[in-house]
Amino acid sequence: MEQTMKQKKPVLPEEEKNRTRSRRNKRIKQFLPLYIMLLPGIVYLIINNYLPMGGLVIAFKKVNYAVGIFNSPWAGLSNFKFLFSNNDALNALRNTVLYNLGFILFGNILAITVAIALDCVKSKFLKRFSQVVILIPYLLSTVIVSYIVYAFLNPTNGFVNNSVLPLLGIDPIKWYNVPKYWPVILTIVYLWMSFGYSSILYYSTIIGIDKSLYEAAVMDGATTWQQICHVTLPSLKFTIITLVLLAVGRICYSDFGLFYQVPQHSGLLYSTTQTIDTFVYRALLELNDVGRSSAAGFLQSILGFIMVFTANTLVSRIDKESALF
Repeated sequence: MEQTMKQKKPVLPEEEKNRTRSRRNKRIKQFLPLYIMLLPGIVYLIINNYLPMGGLVIAFKKVNYAVGIFNSPWAGLSNFKFLFSNNDALNALRNTVLYNLGFILFGNILAITVAIALDCVKSKFLKRFSQVVILIPYLLSTVIVSYIVYAFLNPTNGFVNNSVLPLLGIDPIKWYNVPKYWPVILTIVYLWMSFGYSSILYYSTIIGIDKSLYEAAVMDGATTWQQICHVTLPSLKFTIITLVLLAVGRICYSDFGLFYQVPQHSGLLYSTTQTIDTFVYRALLELNDVGRSSAAGFLQSILGFIMVFTANTLVSRIDKESALF
């Protein structure tokens, strides 16, 4: 009884420090293999993502190769002013944003539709075969895709001009000379290339939904469409928000191969196929203007950060748990 009534001996501060240090050392030894495995990734991240940030100084200089980058004269914000005063740059910015908005909207709708369709397939073989087939375009090189598109749109030997348009009573079209058709063409090509990967992501979420929810819905007399609206789509909410926020972060970027290779870099199509990435490439290749090209790339990063932060803030106000940060 006396032992139970004895008060615990107070722990001295020095002893507490030693215990904390011992626990920390033990934890480090326990996870040391994981830290070693993480080290190459950290080194790559520093070399590939952080060291090049020093090159942002180029955006504020008028680069003179004779004296080097750091000795070149400062240009201030003149490189950025050029982007907003140049019609080609503004046109490229407009195209980039509008294309990406269309890609986000139609791409997610198509991917969700395909994912739901995959979940409805009962045959395991057919389900796996379908996943492989829809994923193939995503794995193709853009160069190969550009030749496939050219096989369809070739003005003389193309499938569309020789087989489809005659059936509709329409004269052959010189696709690579007429800009107005390319917003639709590029959107279709992008959806064909990307929907497979996105649909697999959505499908992986769908197969994790508790099947008892569907059973309860059936017991309540819900139709297939009502099950999709009230069970499937709400369960996909977090995945949809995550993928949309990631896409919004790259709304000022574009697939260089899609907008450069697929239109065969035709100058007649620049009004509808020029994006910031192709503009930067052509400015660097044709004008050899490193400062303006770097300014355009820097502007892409700033706008991307603003878009992600804004979109995440809106999501957090609607549903705080669905926000990324």
